Amino acid sequence: MDTTAAKLADLRERLAAAQEPGGEKAIAKRAKKGIPSPRERLDMLFDPGSFVELGALAKLPGSDSSGYGDGVVTGHGLVHGRPVAAFSHDQTVFGGTVGEVFGRKVSMLMEWASKIGCPMVGINDSAGARIQDAVTSLAWYAEMGRRNDLLSGLSPQVSVILGKCAGGAVYTPANTDVLVAVKDSSYMFVTGPDVIKQTTGEEIDADDLGSAHNQARWGNIHHVADDEKAAFEWVREYLQYMPSTAYEQPPIINPGLEPEVTASDLSLDSFMPDNDNAGYDMRDILLRIFDDGNFHEVAEIFAPNILTGYARVDGRAVGVVANQPSVMAGVLDTDSSEKATRFVRICNAFRIPLVFVVDTPGILPGVVEEAKGTIRRSGKFLFAYVEADVPKVTVVVRKAYGGAYAVMGCKQLGADINFAWPTAKIAVMGAESAAAVLTRRQTENATPQEADKIRTDFINFYNTMMATPYLAAERGYIDAVIEPSQTRLQLRKALAQLRDKQMYRIPRKHLLIPV
Repeated sequence: MDTTAAKLADLRERLAAAQEPGGEKAIAKRAKKGIPSPRERLDMLFDPGSFVELGALAKLPGSDSSGYGDGVVTGHGLVHGRPVAAFSHDQTVFGGTVGEVFGRKVSMLMEWASKIGCPMVGINDSAGARIQDAVTSLAWYAEMGRRNDLLSGLSPQVSVILGKCAGGAVYTPANTDVLVAVKDSSYMFVTGPDVIKQTTGEEIDADDLGSAHNQARWGNIHHVADDEKAAFEWVREYLQYMPSTAYEQPPIINPGLEPEVTASDLSLDSFMPDNDNAGYDMRDILLRIFDDGNFHEVAEIFAPNILTGYARVDGRAVGVVANQPSVMAGVLDTDSSEKATRFVRICNAFRIPLVFVVDTPGILPGVVEEAKGTIRRSGKFLFAYVEADVPKVTVVVRKAYGGAYAVMGCKQLGADINFAWPTAKIAVMGAESAAAVLTRRQTENATPQEADKIRTDFINFYNTMMATPYLAAERGYIDAVIEPSQTRLQLRKALAQLRDKQMYRIPRKHLLIPV
């Protein structure tokens, strides 16, 4: 070992062992499961050849070569040419569980990402805490959790959930911005089915307890991909809408395209159904009013009566919140309000302008919603919108009734520019509901035919004179009533005007959002 050649040979031997610490047994185990290695997963995330590994030779003192890496691969690379830090659990080394060296590696990477200012992607495939390490494992989980504070709201944090993740392997991802999983192979739970059976006697299978679809339905997963390759492609595209830090701008992509009204724009003039109660897919509008027909949806399975996602206006990223009339008529309920709250706060943290597209009949009433604590939980949405100081533009395309009109980006909550289509109906409630309330006395002693005529006349008057965008425009609550075909170009002008928007608040420790 005294010669340089011998030392180089030793280094190469160690690096080769670190590439596959579990040896042939680990390779066979992955092959049987049909899953990639942790480094192959990182290769799917990063631009080809750009990954730089850190800590490949780290291991617990006294452990043999099978302990290299201590169950996690850490490093950095480029995603669409921009720096990103990432770690990937190695399920074949101690089950991907957290030990001291594992914790040190991930914690150091998070500190490194906060210093240079870049996104952090965690690829999670872990059973959680390392039981044999006792409190040491718990301590390093806490150390990693504490370092989420270094990046939270400063640089984007993304978690990819693969395999069966439990305990700390889901607590820490829950504190990141978005979680992505794979259909039929990703699971999340506080504890797995076996532990539950031992502690509570309850028998439940992994699918019911924490499958990707169920966790997405409950709002804990924000995208379910068909396979791992699709999951990493989704993450790569998501990062294209994000800045590297809150002090930068997201990439500007293809600005200046289609500067005139197009055939796609013109199709919006005849898009809205004449029947106020007819449903349609709001995505069909979104694809026409933003660049390139792109809408990168987030949390599509949870609370589908509201849509959240990213698009571009003249090449620049915007966050989109839109009611979905094809699901529950686009009504706002507790879940949709919480979904929108999280999304608005992420956009505001990263200085991404907000565009609200409105078609909602109101806020869902009822004892079920009240029992959920909807007053407090839905109140977060209003709070988050007022708190947001990024440019905010609203387009009312059809219904905007009651409290839902207010929280969906009205002028009085701080929207900067408000548009309405001529099909917009802005009122306290719909015509039929208003008729039931306001014609009660007139119809009390009337015959059924007379009562029907009174209600019909009132509804016609209400729809013609009250539930229109023009009363709001007359009072300055709507800045312009526009032809639907003008929407895309009007959004460009509005957001260009708002690009240098600045707001200043009296300093305080933090706002008290209702949680």
